[in-house]
Amino acid sequence: MARIKLVYIGGGSSRGAGTIASLLHHGEEFDGSEVVIQDTNPERLAAVETIGNRIARAKGLDITITSTTDRRAALTDCDAVLSSFRPGDFAARALDERIPLKHGVIGQETQGPGGFFMAMRSIHIYEDIVRDLDEVAPGAIIFNYTNPVNIVSQAVSRFTDRTIWSMCEGPITFPHTVLRAAGLDPEKADVVMAGVNHNCWSVSHTYEGRDLMPLLDEAWEARRDDPTLDTHAWRMLKLAVAMRSVPSDYFEHYYFGEEMLRELRGRRTTRAEDLLAALPGYWEHYEEQAAQEVPELDPERSRGGIHELELAIDVMSAHYNDTGARLPVNLPNVGGALPGFDPDVVVEMWCTVDARGVHPEPQLPLPHAVRGLVQELAEYQYLAAEAAWRGTRADGIRALVANPLVPTLAVAEELYDEMAYAHRAYLPERLLR
Repeated sequence: MARIKLVYIGGGSSRGAGTIASLLHHGEEFDGSEVVIQDTNPERLAAVETIGNRIARAKGLDITITSTTDRRAALTDCDAVLSSFRPGDFAARALDERIPLKHGVIGQETQGPGGFFMAMRSIHIYEDIVRDLDEVAPGAIIFNYTNPVNIVSQAVSRFTDRTIWSMCEGPITFPHTVLRAAGLDPEKADVVMAGVNHNCWSVSHTYEGRDLMPLLDEAWEARRDDPTLDTHAWRMLKLAVAMRSVPSDYFEHYYFGEEMLRELRGRRTTRAEDLLAALPGYWEHYEEQAAQEVPELDPERSRGGIHELELAIDVMSAHYNDTGARLPVNLPNVGGALPGFDPDVVVEMWCTVDARGVHPEPQLPLPHAVRGLVQELAEYQYLAAEAAWRGTRADGIRALVANPLVPTLAVAEELYDEMAYAHRAYLPERLLR
């Protein structure tokens, strides 16, 4: 079993309790380890730490859990960093979602201008994290869940010597949308996806050993006018049939952009504003459970459920326990593993994970019908990472106008200046000039 020192940056978030519960669900794989939960909010840290220690004690695990607001002290001599934080919290996300709508552009957490400015804020914090690690834990590996994970990984892997592996459940869960819309059992499907994070497509897809596409064709003909099929599922099934590949859910923003923009503008609140309203209820539940001898998190009252960031924990366990597990990871396309993408571009693909590291499987190329958009998004990702790590306002505008959701240079300039001003407390001065 792995005996490591793990530092969880962002552990005081609304996902913190679920993540610690997830880690302890795998507790025997990490028995003898030390976990340090780090965040800037000491009150929330206390609740997550207490929940973790009581669950560990109830399970009879030899895992020490502490918390601190001192990031540098937490990182000292650590083996692994689990990163999942949001500079500016949900109030900043609300701006990412709301401001673009004024300019006729989709506002979203990881896509378009919203995702761009989340990347700028996240990577600014990562500059300090990397400096700390270089000085106090030079051998530590970063297991990243801080969004947008592809742009964060692109910046850290390109401009530093740190090892960073980023995770997202998308390649595991995205096929479920289309399969369920088609009335098929996800357990009987084998769908392999690749691309860039939140924007991947299937490169192979079978159902009980047969090509999946004829089954999706039949399902589309049967359900295209079915009023019980929700709009998102309808769009994903239609898109899979049209493009002959199973899509990421996020492609709704690109292939149904006009409809999505109208819908978002018509809503009274954004997703972040809804989450802000729900946060007090989450923390009420966590405080209640922190007072219990054996905490039991309720999935309905916990942010995201009770098995948060579990893929990162799976990758961590596979590496430190040398299991050779097959898992999707975001990492540089070294050796051109995914055809059609530069070797230093971070891509998302299925890999084998063992004590030696993360090893991409042989990758099939993306279908020509969908490859161009993903390549465009990869180029935007590359430019955004450069702007975030060492760029200026001019670099940021070049990156923003390269994003497919931003229609013109004039819109990019207007959006950049308004959003940079709104987020100025979380950005380096060079991006404001």
